[in-house]
Amino acid sequence: MKKKISFGVIGFGTVGSGVVKLYLDNLDEIKKKLPFDLRLKTIAEKTKTSKEGIKTPRSIKITDDAYELINDPEIDIVVELVGGKTFAKDFIISAVKKGKHIVTANKALLAEAGDEIFGLCEKNGVEIGYEASVAGVIPIIRSIKESLAGDRVENIYGIINGTCNYILTKMTEEGKDFDEALKEAQKKGYAEADPTLDIEGIDAGHKIAILTSLSFGKKVDFKDIYIEGITKVTNIDIKFASQFGYVIKLLGISKKQGDRIEVRLHPTLIPKTHPLASVRMEYNAVFVKGYASGSILLYGKGAGMMPTASAVLGDVISIARNIANETVATVPIRGYISKFIDKGDILNVTDIVSKYFIRLMVVDKPGILAKISGILGKKNISIASVIQEGRNDEGGAVPLVIITHETQEKKLRDALKEIEKLNITFDKPAFLRIEESL
Repeated sequence: MKKKISFGVIGFGTVGSGVVKLYLDNLDEIKKKLPFDLRLKTIAEKTKTSKEGIKTPRSIKITDDAYELINDPEIDIVVELVGGKTFAKDFIISAVKKGKHIVTANKALLAEAGDEIFGLCEKNGVEIGYEASVAGVIPIIRSIKESLAGDRVENIYGIINGTCNYILTKMTEEGKDFDEALKEAQKKGYAEADPTLDIEGIDAGHKIAILTSLSFGKKVDFKDIYIEGITKVTNIDIKFASQFGYVIKLLGISKKQGDRIEVRLHPTLIPKTHPLASVRMEYNAVFVKGYASGSILLYGKGAGMMPTASAVLGDVISIARNIANETVATVPIRGYISKFIDKGDILNVTDIVSKYFIRLMVVDKPGILAKISGILGKKNISIASVIQEGRNDEGGAVPLVIITHETQEKKLRDALKEIEKLNITFDKPAFLRIEESL
């Protein structure tokens, strides 16, 4: 058994500094769990200065050259925490070609270039740990790859972006509008100065892509996933959803539909009685349905310095144990053996079948509902429930909200286009999808 295993960290930002802090604070506990010495040898960062508030001992080298770390023959594991899809990819590829094992939290890179990176790791006989890439400290990747290895995952539903969940919680519980809730999230550090990747659903979209690939053994082209953020969700939507017994969550959804996969990320109405409905503020949760296991809910902090650091260091230790025992990838990197992984056939969102929440701001005149119902009826779209606000004496817009029975999305979109042409609506008709059989 190897007696000393060394790792290096590239990137000393929020997560990188968290990994270093956790390692140093928890070293006594770590030593009790390992029959070998796990050493943090080098930190690579641009400024070549120790992060404020974290005192690194002299035994840990700090360099501004990531390749010095990558080329060091004593370093067994390279932890990539710079983020992005350019330098990070170069660092990972260079390290893998040097025979280094990898740990990363880089969901964007893995979602869009994972097939290339995973293939390169397998070719070079190294492991890659990426638990922190999805839902922070929640051990969802290890659960799918290991705990559920003898089962068959059927459906996944995930609240996997803390920024959006925080905003929607504030809008739901305190009646704040979107802009106000976003500013509060930024003030508290839950949202970036440029929150686009979060609020437009890109961040969560990367995560559901990774989970889909792991769960079903398929290569998933990120461009094939339907992604819709929360910027168009209004307080009116939240109010009426509540009256119908639902809450609105940004939900990643992945289902096996025969030989095809239904994978999408968008604001979704879910019943107030479902466990996911109680996931508040910046917390994340992933709800998995297995063939044998039934329903499983994993809940925790999906981001933040220390929770993410916990997932990263957990991967480092897992890989270090394999190195010490002279074994590599006892669990396949993608859960499935590579030769059985083929390209997933992703169902187009217009082909899905769902219940829908339709919100229209209509002219306050008699007969409006009859006209709308007539168009929906022609498309074989059945109405389950309707709420219409009280009359507007000034002839302005009044909200009309409809819940449909299950229908194909293409039919709904066609019907809403016809309704829009009637010139009885003040705004473009809006709709949200409903998931009840979670």
